[in-house]
Amino acid sequence: MTLHAGIWTAPAPTALELLAPARDADAGIAAIDHGADAVYIGGPAFGARAAAGNSLDDIARLTAYAHRFNARVFLALNTLFTNEELPLARKLAFELADAGADVLILQDMGLLEGPLPDIELHASTQCDIRTPEKAAFLESVGFSQLVLARELSLPEIAAVRAKLQHARIEFFVHGALCVSYSGQCWMSQALTGRSANRGECSQLCRLPYDVYTEAGTELAKSKHVLSLKDNDQSANLEALIDAGVSSFKIEGRLKGAAYVKNVTAFYRRKLDEIIARRPELSRTSQGDSAFTFEPAPEKVFNRGQTDYFVHGRQYDQPYELAELESPKHAGEPAAVAEEVLPGRIIVKSLPGVTFANGDGLTYLADDEEIRGIAVNRAEPVLNKAGKPIPRLWMLHTLERRRMDGLRPGLVLKRNRDHAFLRMMEGKTAERKIPIDLIFTTHEDGLDLVASDGVRCAAASVALDLQTPSDLVKNRANLRAQLSRLGDTPFAAANIFIPEDLDVFVPASVANQLRRAAADDLLALREAEREKPRRAPWDDASPYPERILGFKANTANDQAAAFYAAHGARVTMPAFEIKPAPKADLMTCRHCVRASLKLCPKMLKAFPEILQTTDRALLRPEPLVLVNSAGERFKAYFHCKASPCEMTITPEGDFVRARAPRTMIKTAPPAEAAGRSADTHPDERRRSSEKRSASKRSLPEKRFTRDNQSSRRSGAFAKFDNKHRKSGRTRGR
Repeated sequence: MTLHAGIWTAPAPTALELLAPARDADAGIAAIDHGADAVYIGGPAFGARAAAGNSLDDIARLTAYAHRFNARVFLALNTLFTNEELPLARKLAFELADAGADVLILQDMGLLEGPLPDIELHASTQCDIRTPEKAAFLESVGFSQLVLARELSLPEIAAVRAKLQHARIEFFVHGALCVSYSGQCWMSQALTGRSANRGECSQLCRLPYDVYTEAGTELAKSKHVLSLKDNDQSANLEALIDAGVSSFKIEGRLKGAAYVKNVTAFYRRKLDEIIARRPELSRTSQGDSAFTFEPAPEKVFNRGQTDYFVHGRQYDQPYELAELESPKHAGEPAAVAEEVLPGRIIVKSLPGVTFANGDGLTYLADDEEIRGIAVNRAEPVLNKAGKPIPRLWMLHTLERRRMDGLRPGLVLKRNRDHAFLRMMEGKTAERKIPIDLIFTTHEDGLDLVASDGVRCAAASVALDLQTPSDLVKNRANLRAQLSRLGDTPFAAANIFIPEDLDVFVPASVANQLRRAAADDLLALREAEREKPRRAPWDDASPYPERILGFKANTANDQAAAFYAAHGARVTMPAFEIKPAPKADLMTCRHCVRASLKLCPKMLKAFPEILQTTDRALLRPEPLVLVNSAGERFKAYFHCKASPCEMTITPEGDFVRARAPRTMIKTAPPAEAAGRSADTHPDERRRSSEKRSASKRSLPEKRFTRDNQSSRRSGAFAKFDNKHRKSGRTRGR
């Protein structure tokens, strides 16, 4: 409670947002049905998941559906752009807004140096937001919501929130984890030419590595030391709310519908439980979702669970962030092998577990390799009387020889629950907005008012009033007809009919009233729906740093101009434009030493480490990681930093200069080079008179690709003090 003008008032409710991923429009609609307050999706190009693109028509279909529930659709436009691509990305931004998008998720600051549609902007996780200062800056230049780095702890999140005025905090609560800070990983670009900052990560962190000391002592053989378990903050939601998070993001734009439905429903229930007992909290959208299944995230793809660093780095707890044996979905424990035969196995299932044809099983063999079995036919084992023996199953496979490494006593996990997945293919949820229907009569006919608690829509019909032969039946029939809202987003929570109703209401008339009132209410909701607008921005707010290297991800001239306008000088372009052969390819809070139980800071809590480990190996000296191609990397451990970090640097000359892979699939039309203010009269532009000549300067040369195999292999345009003035307006 706060005292204002002599009156104690309660704080306004904090609106919480459950943000779900969508590979396509159908997945997005499924996410909405299963309780998402917003979905994020890729457009035709330039999203951070290149394999998850969608047409403008599909975007329009999704937004039309989402807006019925006041849910929002975020469009991921969060890659880096070359000079050639930037005009097309800008054009696409307007097309996405025209299709109904509520939000653009951005990474490349070059987009802010020209016209953009007047809708909300969100700063992508690729912006690497770890400090209050950077968060405050991004708010100052017009971002309404910030996706913080997944690595942040609760105190770090709270510190960011304290620095913000109005911008909301978005935080990943479920799904895959990148081992490096997002936006700060160039491993894929360096080795394969596929940039994570351009939506084409090769996921080299999921591969096995041999680990050695610098002296050549082998510490690990073919272990997935960079492959993290999956994020799971389901036990920390309330703590995150109290730290300042209001948008809870589920990772997985490449995942299937079963994952989206299941995980969204799971977190919907979790958040609703919190909202129900905390009156200061609310939802950002409307509609109650009813599920036909019990949400269980463990039944869909996951690599094991971790809550990462939300509670900070805990040296007194076992360090189990990485799944060393496999980056695959091992599944949940399902049975124990009893007998292994050619082509079949007899297992004893865990309590409550049944098997079905098409199930997938995994087991950890003695050589520590995870192997899989496809169940062709599952049947219970029968006793002599022909009755099933409880929990004993015969599982047939297409494998006609003895399963390699499988023996009695091994635990079998199920990573494909065929029955569950089949169920998830059908309709598994229905979302409805509860409304009240108030039926009244007057001397000329009938009225029906539909109210969603905020607004009302009324429908009337003229009718010669007649007395029904059966008052009770007439009333019951009327109630039944009015409740039939199946093809609308509404459900009748309450239907008010006068107790003394003595007017006969034909079913056709009741249906006419119901349809008219529901249609009018839906139209009224859409007309009154608050459309997200671009937040105000500050032309002169200073960037927290003054000198920016390649880690600023400056890939085009306009991005360089943006930083110059805010007092920062770019000395080196994005790695995708000009690779730095000896640069840090990753910066991580994850620690390979800790994964291998070689962290010196863990000795106090785990002194038994010394019983099996040479003390010399516990010094925080660099380690060497070698992949299957023989490419070597150095892992450096910055133990005195706060928080401590690990960086991965290439060792050798296998990092080559590579041109960015084009993200333009068709030849750009001539008119795609840009949009004028005349084309979009509501575009807000910045006046060149508001900016000093020094802040309006641009690099003398355009960014070019430094590609040794290209005829355009001239040196990269150097960032120096030789600038030219530009009279170009800087609209946003």
